[in-house]
Amino acid sequence: MTEKKYGVLSLPVIVAALGYFVDIYDLLLFTIVKKASMLGVGATDATMLADSTRVINWQMTGLLLGGILWGILGDKKGRLSVLFGSIILYSAANFATGFVQTVNQYAFCRFVGGLGLAGELGAGITLVSELLPKNKRGVGTSMVAGIGLSGAVVAYFTYRLTDDWRLCYKIGGCLGIALLFLRVSVAESGMFREVKQAGVARGNFFMLINNRKRLSKYICAILIGLPTWYVIGILVNQSDRFGKAMFGSTTIDSGRSIMFAYAAIALGDICVGLVSQYFKSRKKALLLFYGLTVASLLLFFSGYNNTDGSMYTICAMLGFSTGFWAIFITMGAEQFGTNLRATAATTIPNMVRGALPLINMMFLDLFQKSWGWSLIKSGMVTGVVVMGITLIAYYFTKETFHKDLNYIEET
Repeated sequence: MTEKKYGVLSLPVIVAALGYFVDIYDLLLFTIVKKASMLGVGATDATMLADSTRVINWQMTGLLLGGILWGILGDKKGRLSVLFGSIILYSAANFATGFVQTVNQYAFCRFVGGLGLAGELGAGITLVSELLPKNKRGVGTSMVAGIGLSGAVVAYFTYRLTDDWRLCYKIGGCLGIALLFLRVSVAESGMFREVKQAGVARGNFFMLINNRKRLSKYICAILIGLPTWYVIGILVNQSDRFGKAMFGSTTIDSGRSIMFAYAAIALGDICVGLVSQYFKSRKKALLLFYGLTVASLLLFFSGYNNTDGSMYTICAMLGFSTGFWAIFITMGAEQFGTNLRATAATTIPNMVRGALPLINMMFLDLFQKSWGWSLIKSGMVTGVVVMGITLIAYYFTKETFHKDLNYIEET
């Protein structure tokens, strides 16, 4: 009965979307203000790459660990408990980031911020998936992601208007606190209340890995999302370095690349939900966007990418083609029963985010430093490896479009 009361523009969907908006604003702000903020805490041009990589790796590690923590709590204590707790933690961390004075302080605050941010999207997607009927949940979760991802665009223009990276972090903290008051009026999932009353085991992370079938589903659910952070974390984030290596440009702003990419990602995430509805299939929509991703990667490394304008355009194309974040997380939520759903849906995207340091190690430490490859060759081969792994995982992933979510996982 609870499912039928909610539509794609209902309060839970809107509030979840605003929550993800704040999440993305805070998550991408470091990339946008990277150079100014790193110089502001004592980094130099010579240490910029190493110091900024350390900060982003600590943030991603926080997301990885926080995904496990909040996922377990989401199934044990409820979806709303996680949303409240995560907002308080990342709002405090982001406000504190506005006062850091050293690289180590910066890294610590981003680690704590990552811990908090990890709970936002998974719990929101889980709540929306359980409150909406199955014929609307794909569009509903795409609306959450589409609106939410525009937070990166707002972060970019906030920095351009204020020219003060410390103020931008403080604004992010205040946005989180404002969101907290909106969350008060959102109802808990009826499916979760039923499972809670039934007294079944909830939020046991080891249930995801102690059963071969569940473990296989879980690993595939993570791996199908890898291209998103390869594109953002490697190609778009370092578009200035790629531009210099490919056509000698010294004027590309990686923060602007991020803005174009995320504006397109937001559009892509809305479109992929509609495509999924049209095909009545998550997998067909995902495969279409994989094809667009491959085409955009070929353009990125081709001779057509030879000006600042073409770089920004191709970053936008890469963004649109990897705008399947909502569908891949929705598929993760749909793969598991109500007593493990928040654990899965919260840990899966953060495992993907947490994979960025590993992708960075392959791209930077292995291919460039150890093997002596160029930036361009390292980027290309990293993309081939990532897409190869992703397509294998896609092949073994089951369709979930018509799946009824009102069931539990047996121990």
